[in-house]
Amino acid sequence: MAKSSSLKSTIAVSLNNYLDAGAIVAGASGLTLWKSYLGLEEVHLGWLNALSANAMGAAIGAIIGGFLADKFGRKFIFTYNLLVYMLGVLIVMLSVSYPMLLAGFLVTGISVGIGVPASWTYISESSEVNNRGRNICISQMSWGLGPMFILFFGMLLAPGGLLNGPVVSLAHAVIGTDAANTAVEVFSSRVVFFTLFVVALVAWTLQRQLDESAEFTSKQAEDKSSIVDNIKLLFTNRIAIKTVAFLACIYLTWNLVASVMGFFMPHVYETAGGLSNETANMLSCVSWVFVVVTTFIISFFVDKVAHCLFYVFGLAAALTAWILVIGGSITSIAGIWIFTILWGINNGSSVQVFYALWGSELFPAKFRAGAQGLMFFIVRGLSAVWGLVFTFIYGENGEGFTLAAYCMVALLAIALIVGLIGMPHTRGKSLAQITKERYGEDI
Repeated sequence: MAKSSSLKSTIAVSLNNYLDAGAIVAGASGLTLWKSYLGLEEVHLGWLNALSANAMGAAIGAIIGGFLADKFGRKFIFTYNLLVYMLGVLIVMLSVSYPMLLAGFLVTGISVGIGVPASWTYISESSEVNNRGRNICISQMSWGLGPMFILFFGMLLAPGGLLNGPVVSLAHAVIGTDAANTAVEVFSSRVVFFTLFVVALVAWTLQRQLDESAEFTSKQAEDKSSIVDNIKLLFTNRIAIKTVAFLACIYLTWNLVASVMGFFMPHVYETAGGLSNETANMLSCVSWVFVVVTTFIISFFVDKVAHCLFYVFGLAAALTAWILVIGGSITSIAGIWIFTILWGINNGSSVQVFYALWGSELFPAKFRAGAQGLMFFIVRGLSAVWGLVFTFIYGENGEGFTLAAYCMVALLAIALIVGLIGMPHTRGKSLAQITKERYGEDI
């Protein structure tokens, strides 16, 4: 595949990452508004996080989507999955009760999970050997652009924002001028979700035009294994099991921290930092700017420099951020800014970049997406549980934030140590070469 073609298909598929992170942060940016509108408590917010694209919703989708992508193709997922995403977003946009909002989050999350294994697999299989890391970084940049734009829209549209006036006018036109103030204010979140609906429609149109992965097409011609056969092989092959354990460990420990921050970051700024909803969204937006900039810079070097350098760099930034939190920095504006920047740098050079890269490199084509779906199921499923636990540790007003920070430091340290011990050396090798070295000729 020509370089330009690889880049074009990467951009089209990377929109799934925009929609993944965008769905998480769209919920987060309006969390306080939905809480006021529907009279929710912290435990309700925990369930929204647990069943969303941030956790269990995506987990359920991933375990389904991964094996479907290995059986019916990556393009099969691209053809239908975003229709489910648009349905979920539409339910959220129209929500007037907590069960309806919860259902919208769940449907959207399932779609996100279905799309992720196919997306990362397709990008790797469609990339040239010396551009595979770069293309995964482009995907990660899209993961950063989603929250950056969503939080920017949230900041402008939220109560007190520059564009809140038109939102209020729209709300009054739809629900009447005598509507409760909380019902009017939450309209800004509805509009934010509408932007995701539009991007999903564009992405669905582009992805339907993609060709099937050449590696999948070749595998299909030679291998007639069923989904059950591939699942059995994945769970019985010693190398595959060890690889799942390694990747799931580093991604889980990092994601337990990232998932909480992805969903609760603006809420944390408002409760522990004492900031307004508008300011909280602005700071979260700034953090994602650093994600995009950091990943953009790394994309030029990731295929040329040892992966270890960037892996350690990202986790060092994350550990420093949370150690500063333990020291009480989150209560000052300067401390909040430092935390914001460091966390953004971490996300730009994050474990997720290398999980996506290695996860699509270290498994053979016959269960490449299925293995990623399994790991995503494990990670996002446990993240759902952690999201519920976090609300109890954190407390109603952030009184347990320091204890939560100690938990974050411990999790990030595990990701660093395990990553350094088990880090593979795949840079500059084709997928076929990596598969042969790890599994031999008969896989």
